[in-house]
Amino acid sequence: MSQKQMLHILNGQAMYDFYKETDFLKGERIVPFNEAMCYGDTSEELFSKEFIHSRSEVHHVTEEDYINHTLKPLQPLFNREFTDIVLWFDEDMFCQINLLTVLAWLDQIDYTEAVEIYLVGDKFVPISHFVVNAKGYFAIYEQVMIHKKLPENIYPAPLKRGVELYLNYLHEDSDLIRYIEEHGDVPEEALVFQLINKFKEYGLGDTQYLEIIKHQRQNQQLIKKRDDS
Repeated sequence: MSQKQMLHILNGQAMYDFYKETDFLKGERIVPFNEAMCYGDTSEELFSKEFIHSRSEVHHVTEEDYINHTLKPLQPLFNREFTDIVLWFDEDMFCQINLLTVLAWLDQIDYTEAVEIYLVGDKFVPISHFVVNAKGYFAIYEQVMIHKKLPENIYPAPLKRGVELYLNYLHEDSDLIRYIEEHGDVPEEALVFQLINKFKEYGLGDTQYLEIIKHQRQNQQLIKKRDDS
């Protein structure tokens, strides 16, 4: 690959559509990472058959649909059609766990060049910039996503914060789960709206929140039945 080829990976379709529409990156090659890695099971070998099977079950779609929606847009990444790579992600937990996944894959393929990271705020405007080397991020992914352990050192700081939130947000004592339990009389859709607005640091969408609410309420009903019997 003789001439420089920049590849920009964006956190999801909304950012991709916005950057395309506004030509924010001046015609450079951009692809979306359409995933929600902070929710549901995953596997060690990234983007493998096992990974595809696991993630398609999480999203309640067929493996073919998962491949079309998530993996096909990433073909320039998988085919290594780049000399330089730039990652564009929000600061919230949802986006930071996606960011960790991409960095882990780059580590897994032994990508040794510097990786630029832009963290964005409202309207996808960049608010901070970091340069990292991918080496070591697969070990962090493994610890966090497979073993649910907090590594000693995580850089940059927003990624560390995202990991901390990820490891705690579904625990019984998390602020999110407590809020859901305290609002058991609120209809599901109304509660989803409240959660999206109240817990912006998590960055979860309506699909994830709806599943969490349903799961939590089912658990509460089982506990109540057990206590009443």
